[in-house]
Amino acid sequence: MLTKNQLDSRSFFFEIAPGADSGASGFITLLAAAHALRNATQNAQPNRTILYTFFQGETFDYIGSSRMVYDMDNKHFAVDLDNVHSVLEIGQVGLRADSKLWLHSDPVSRRNSSVNEEVRKLIDNLQSSATGLDFTVQEPNASQPLPPSSFQRFLRARPIPGVVIEDHQSSFSNRFYESMYDNAEYLKVTYPPNMTPEEQLEFVTDTAKALTEVATMVARALYKQAGGAEEQLPNINADPQIVTQMLYGFLVRSNNSWFQQLIPSDFIGHLKDSPTNFYIGVHQQSSEPTLLVQHLLANLTGSTMNITQENCQNQREDENDKESKHLYSYMWVQGAAPTNSTKREGYCVRSTVRLSKALSPAFDPLRDFTSKDYSTWTESRWKTIKGRIFLVASHELEMLTLGVGFGVLLTSLLLTYFVSSKADILFSSGREPTNATY
Repeated sequence: MLTKNQLDSRSFFFEIAPGADSGASGFITLLAAAHALRNATQNAQPNRTILYTFFQGETFDYIGSSRMVYDMDNKHFAVDLDNVHSVLEIGQVGLRADSKLWLHSDPVSRRNSSVNEEVRKLIDNLQSSATGLDFTVQEPNASQPLPPSSFQRFLRARPIPGVVIEDHQSSFSNRFYESMYDNAEYLKVTYPPNMTPEEQLEFVTDTAKALTEVATMVARALYKQAGGAEEQLPNINADPQIVTQMLYGFLVRSNNSWFQQLIPSDFIGHLKDSPTNFYIGVHQQSSEPTLLVQHLLANLTGSTMNITQENCQNQREDENDKESKHLYSYMWVQGAAPTNSTKREGYCVRSTVRLSKALSPAFDPLRDFTSKDYSTWTESRWKTIKGRIFLVASHELEMLTLGVGFGVLLTSLLLTYFVSSKADILFSSGREPTNATY
């Protein structure tokens, strides 16, 4: 069972790409769902494994997902396409009209009876999991193509059952898609006045409550789709506090006390007193959202290990452990600072979170720069844009300047005329007669 979402966004200005609804609403929901499933999957392991994936470069012709499909097809990934039972993708889910979400599926692949049957099961699981929540999920009335989604790259390889969750039926409800205005304010992540940053971090907004319900539905549907026990479903609930902290961290201020606890000390310099920039490019530090999501997913789904920092950084649980590094990844994070202390209490997190490069197969390994199958986007040049601003004077000052100019002109003309007409008198001097001799 594969669940996925895109991490990146873009806008006209590469340094301002907040992607609140186009990207963040979806992957925050998926992170919250993964956290809600941690205890349930540990207490009663479902029959199928749930794989969470977050793709970079999707706004540039699906770089991350096309690379993953390529690696799966060529046996270079931990999971083959043959082992993907079904796919659930979370798209834009932050701007729901009339509290509805729409379940989009591919009409072409559903012509296959076995694919159609699994899609039908997934849709039923999603609809039943929304029972009792403050929204409904529906299918579009008419058969229509999938909206822009990473799932399309998987369907190009082979027909796979899958559903894409969106907040629109046929056309985007996000008026500022891939724009600098697709930000926290547009997603209605707002706070009462006079709140400190720490108070805002803990304040559960209405948007956080709405996304928490979506995450709860996703988590329950995934557990059912993976063959989990029905009696566990009521215990699967997303945490609104986690959702509101992620919304604040990604869309308002990444340099906050919660994010600081979950990352290594050498990554602290990447946190800023501003929203996370989801633009991905050559010169842009695109690793920031990737590493943030990596550490969040590890902390939300992994476990804390009582081992030394040295063993943690050496990817092992004890001196004699030679195999754990192949099963798990270990990361030493800063942890929280005790009251009245500046020294943090770090700890080791063990998880199954891994990074895989999101590089178009057209560049590596194919080196086919005219490929029509894979993305060939690149950046050829960055040039600083400069401009000069001239202030326009007020109308009164302009008239005064014009009047003074005319006055000076008339004065100079009169003076010139006077001097010219009186030149004989003004410039005459006593001359000696021409017949004077010496």
